[in-house]
Amino acid sequence: MESSAFGPALRRWRDRVDPETVGLPAGRRRRAAGLRREELAGLAGISTDYLTRLEQGRATSPSAQVVEALARGLRLSAAERDLLHQLAGLAAPGRDLVPSHVPPSVQRLLDRLAHTPVAVYDAGMTLVVANAPYDALMGDTSRLTGFERNAIWRNFLGSGSRAAQNDEERAELQARMAADLRVTAARYPADPGVRRLVAHLTAHSARFRELWDGGALTAMPDPSRRKIVVHPVVGPITLDCDTLVDATDGLRIMIYTAEPGTEDADRLALATVVGTQSLVD
Repeated sequence: MESSAFGPALRRWRDRVDPETVGLPAGRRRRAAGLRREELAGLAGISTDYLTRLEQGRATSPSAQVVEALARGLRLSAAERDLLHQLAGLAAPGRDLVPSHVPPSVQRLLDRLAHTPVAVYDAGMTLVVANAPYDALMGDTSRLTGFERNAIWRNFLGSGSRAAQNDEERAELQARMAADLRVTAARYPADPGVRRLVAHLTAHSARFRELWDGGALTAMPDPSRRKIVVHPVVGPITLDCDTLVDATDGLRIMIYTAEPGTEDADRLALATVVGTQSLVD
């Protein structure tokens, strides 16, 4: 298909999205029921100017990451997402690759949890999307690039996260992560991202190499865990981290909550406010 169809497709799909379904007020001054350009740009994490140039055909060859972000913002189905990739001159993600598409059903869940820290990881534990409360709690994820976006890499070679761990907890988490990655690598043997990650970890982490060579397998991650998140402003917050796993694509939806009426709930609320303000500044 001609790349000139990419812009019209964006405008057509943008016009059909009800602002209220993505957590935006409908307002009385809207000339159309759909999303404004600046709203879609914000959802996709790109500039309004770049989106304008894409829609007008003055910008061509968007990256796969941009197309994927636009598909999420537009709440496209898997078939529509594939079509958008094709219109951009890109190959649609194959079935032998780790899926990173957030289906509309999962996106609706995220929309309804707009005030709760939520992050979505793919089956290889690479971050797909995180909402503003999650960034406020755990740090700005928009600054993460390359391997930094992978939770397994961060736990073996990076700085980890704000979640406190003792040596035993860290060893247990690393063992579970290595085993889960082995399951993902077996399911998607042709995925270049997974292969690069395994090669990098094997070459640079003796602990990962030991676990990987051990060949242990495990089921999905623990559905619920208690974590202490050490926030740089409000201090330690004890939270429940519940993980929902999409059975089809292996997406992991991580949700952080505090018991209502507790000091931890107050600290989580404060961390969200403070962090969101700093992200906007």
